[in-house]
Amino acid sequence: MRSRFRHKFDSTFGAVHSSRNYRIYLIGQSISLCGTWMQTVAQAWLVLKLTGSGTALGFVVALQFLPVLIIGPWGGVIADRMSKRELLLMTQIAFGTFALLLGVLTATGVVTLWMVYAVALCFGCVTALDNPARQTFVLEMVGREHLPNAVTLNTVNINMARVIGPALAGIIIGVVGIAPCFFLNAASYIAVIVALLMMNKGELRPLPAQPRAKGQLREGLQYVWSTPRLRTPLVMMAVVGTLAYEFQVILPLVAKYTFDGNAATYGIMTGAMGLGAVIGGLFTASRQRTGDAPLIQATLVFGALIIAAALMPTLPVMVLLLVGVGAGSVTFLARANSTMQLRTDPVFQGRVMALWAVAFLGTTPIGGPIIGWIGQNIGPRFGMIVGGTATVLAGIWGWYVLDVRKARTTTAAPIVAAAPQAAEVPAG
Repeated sequence: MRSRFRHKFDSTFGAVHSSRNYRIYLIGQSISLCGTWMQTVAQAWLVLKLTGSGTALGFVVALQFLPVLIIGPWGGVIADRMSKRELLLMTQIAFGTFALLLGVLTATGVVTLWMVYAVALCFGCVTALDNPARQTFVLEMVGREHLPNAVTLNTVNINMARVIGPALAGIIIGVVGIAPCFFLNAASYIAVIVALLMMNKGELRPLPAQPRAKGQLREGLQYVWSTPRLRTPLVMMAVVGTLAYEFQVILPLVAKYTFDGNAATYGIMTGAMGLGAVIGGLFTASRQRTGDAPLIQATLVFGALIIAAALMPTLPVMVLLLVGVGAGSVTFLARANSTMQLRTDPVFQGRVMALWAVAFLGTTPIGGPIIGWIGQNIGPRFGMIVGGTATVLAGIWGWYVLDVRKARTTTAAPIVAAAPQAAEVPAG
């Protein structure tokens, strides 16, 4: 019994055991992510305080991710060209600076909506560089063997912060106001900077840096589009990212207008999703499944859970279903992210994950205002139903496309000839 438990524990936290660099990175990220979620709640409540408008909230979230949509692919080109660790050091300093600025503006009482828009846009510009570097840096820390586990644990880490950060934000906003959340987030980036500086560079497995050359962005786009096993998950992610992953927009509206709640109510709802993601993520981490069938299953379940949560009549029951939504979310993200990375030629790693960021985050400028408008004018519950339905339809489309591909191809050739193990990772 003891050896069985030990084996299960090791399989769940394999990436943590295998890499000291990853361990300290995870600690630094856990602190920083708590600050990020505090700022997410504080920013949403600040916009609602200034305007009372769900559409305005949708626009501020959209502006935060608009640069990912526009310049995100170039962020992947830059990530392929330079040291991921050095690029991450620069982005953490920039994030901290902008969080500090928003805190000062709010604390001094001079903040207006356009200022929030401007800071959100600056955050988005940094995110366009940060995201592909951060995604591919995980592979450099743990290698291909432990990548699915590390990706899942990263998502668990994000959602543990989603439990802690919004709860702290709700308390802080209620007791001392909004501005301290921004100051604490600014300070939290120091933890990641320290972790990056403490790493043993000799233990990293850097991907080959690509020399500057013309046409690298076009080359990356052509590579993904000509590879069906990358193209299909990316399109699915774009649909889900556009209409389902707008929780920053729709949950504050559900809290305020459906249940007549406050920042603490929003924090509880976000925390419930985070709790579910931690539970679901730990389960997913122990299995390490990637590939077509697990991804499609996760997509369908995730969409169905969003719809079910939207239909719940009372806040306690909806919070309970949001735990399930969180579990479905982490399973979908981990399987989609790992599948994409393991099927990608290392030469294109940064550019492919930049397109992943465009599909996941960069679609928010499109979906944020749409879901915000629907939530404000038709009803917050209907906004959630739209997202859940889009997710289910994406899963059905993915199943159809991949099923047709399998029917036409008796054997699937590996995507990366030098690394055939990338095509599929069996259950652990």
